[in-house]
Amino acid sequence: MFGFGSRLHESDYVSDAGLANLRLYKYGCVDKSPVTKYVLSHYWNWAVTLFPMWMAPNLITLIGFGFVVSNLLLVIYFIPDLYTPGPTWIYFSCSIGLWLYSTFDNVDGKQARRTGSSSPLGELFDHGCDALNCCIGSVNQAACMAMGHSWYSAFLLLLTTLPFFLSTWEEYHTGVLYLGYVNGPTEGLILACAVMLISGFKGPLFWRSEVVEVFGTNFGIFPKDWILLDLMVCGMTLLLIFGHIPPCLIAVYKSCKEKNQSVVAAYSELLPMSLFLVSAYAWLASPASHIFEAQHFILFAVTVGIVFGRMATKIILAHVTKMPFPYFTVQLVPLILGAFIVNVPVVFGSEPIFSADSEYYYLVAYFIFVAVAYAQWALFVIDRFCTYLGIKCLSIPRPKAQQSEEEEGLIGSSTRVRQD
Repeated sequence: MFGFGSRLHESDYVSDAGLANLRLYKYGCVDKSPVTKYVLSHYWNWAVTLFPMWMAPNLITLIGFGFVVSNLLLVIYFIPDLYTPGPTWIYFSCSIGLWLYSTFDNVDGKQARRTGSSSPLGELFDHGCDALNCCIGSVNQAACMAMGHSWYSAFLLLLTTLPFFLSTWEEYHTGVLYLGYVNGPTEGLILACAVMLISGFKGPLFWRSEVVEVFGTNFGIFPKDWILLDLMVCGMTLLLIFGHIPPCLIAVYKSCKEKNQSVVAAYSELLPMSLFLVSAYAWLASPASHIFEAQHFILFAVTVGIVFGRMATKIILAHVTKMPFPYFTVQLVPLILGAFIVNVPVVFGSEPIFSADSEYYYLVAYFIFVAVAYAQWALFVIDRFCTYLGIKCLSIPRPKAQQSEEEEGLIGSSTRVRQD
């Protein structure tokens, strides 16, 4: 009905028709945040001048992504249980790293226009790193808030991946990345950085303080035994349900009506994410699962985070190449299979198939599979883009860089209007 089979290959590996469509590409973004307009845009305009003209935008993106990856490695080494307080400097490092990631992520587009090196690869590379950061950032945040290997950490992973998927899906249909008056990449990130700083000053266990203890009241609406983590999860859930999901659904509905396209077909594109979320929940919620008790959640989160990154980046790829929506990735299969295996004993009353060790080895194998598959796919797509467009991913040809430097010298410190 929706042509699943015919779409699998072209959505994974860019077709010649998709490459030809790159000439139709035009980046569109609307950011309604007052914080962006009145504060951050000026900061970003200043920050981009700190980067040399020879530095490629994608290299800036990659270095920024490296900050959060480095902090993830620190978390794995110093706070493997995501609970026990680690060295104080780690929480400051996570906060600074996330802020630098955001800064680099927002100046790469400015650097592209500044150096005359804008290309469709830039959006694909930028948003691809953003998609991977959903899981990495959530693990770092979980450690900074002493969430432990628990449902708190799992819900945080959900509350970062789902909004990103919906925004990417919306952009695929509308052609515009829309960020509301209060949005995750701006206010959400500022709040996350602030939370990490507070953890550095007061310790991560502060977030397990009772609401009544901190505020002196439960405001008459929250259970008396609620802790600050409960308040955070509740707030994020309400913002997602009432502030993010409806606008995305409405925007896609209007876009389909304007283009005379099937709304049902468009909404059916949410099935892959639904399958992803249901499978992840079924695996974690099963009594036969050992992920929480054996403290394997970091491995689980990073593994399914790579799967999510593949899913979201394929949508971005389809968007910039004007190709059909990618419904499926083979990397979902082990997730579905894992959820099935741990729930067989629950459904049939049999002995558990997975022990804590065998489940761990399964996760390790799954991680290796998705990491290698993602890297191979990403390198192939980048090579196809670079070859077709006649560009390099992480460098700017010297003549163009030299010309940009000369133009920058003539322009001096003239004001640039933020377009991304």
